[in-house]
Amino acid sequence: MAGALSGKVALVTGAGKNIGRAIALNLARDGATVIVNGRSERAIVDAVVGEINALGGQALAAMADITDEAQVARMVDGAIPSVGGIDILVTNAGLRRQTPFLQMTLAEWREIISVALDGAFILARAVVPHMIPRGAGSIIGLSGVSTHLGAPNRCHVSASKSGLEGLMRSLAMELAPHNIRANCIAPGSVDTVRGPSAGAPSRVGEEGVPLRRKAHVEEIANVVRMLAGPEGGYITGQTIHVNGGIFLT
Repeated sequence: MAGALSGKVALVTGAGKNIGRAIALNLARDGATVIVNGRSERAIVDAVVGEINALGGQALAAMADITDEAQVARMVDGAIPSVGGIDILVTNAGLRRQTPFLQMTLAEWREIISVALDGAFILARAVVPHMIPRGAGSIIGLSGVSTHLGAPNRCHVSASKSGLEGLMRSLAMELAPHNIRANCIAPGSVDTVRGPSAGAPSRVGEEGVPLRRKAHVEEIANVVRMLAGPEGGYITGQTIHVNGGIFLT
């Protein structure tokens, strides 16, 4: 498992399945020690840790609700003695929800915002003090193409991801003196297992994308790996679109 990320430590949230799992495995394959985070499904988090360790990598499970500042502090402080520090933070955790605007409650709005946006803020606050002594760091947020295209029934999701992109741009500027970079990745339609609250999958990945297919989770993980590693050393404050051509910047 030796590679360009050997000696680095990555914390990946929502890493028990889908894109998060692919990111954790990808970073581990290139040598990073991975803190695999999940909120409640301990079995799938342990399964990812087992996969990484079976491949000869190093990983540990860290259960925490990233919207809870105390839980995040315990997660990070509890992991540091084992791993020594944190170099890479991937804020992947998020909630998919489809609700018409006029049926959306303030409680649901706040729930969605709390994971993608508040969670990223809480995580960065907890992790950056451990990046600074190491002389560098990379923070990567998972946004989405619907934030840029607009989408019905998802105004809370779009707002949370727009805020996430703004947060990363500001962190990029403020943390640059510490050689800590902050970027977002905005995937298009990705072939994942969707939860019941996510609603029916869009047909955009089947026929509305110029490349005529959905992304594979590994394709998103590869871009995360690039931003986390030395190849991304001069990239900060950016939103990298991985969408098969459906949205062009």
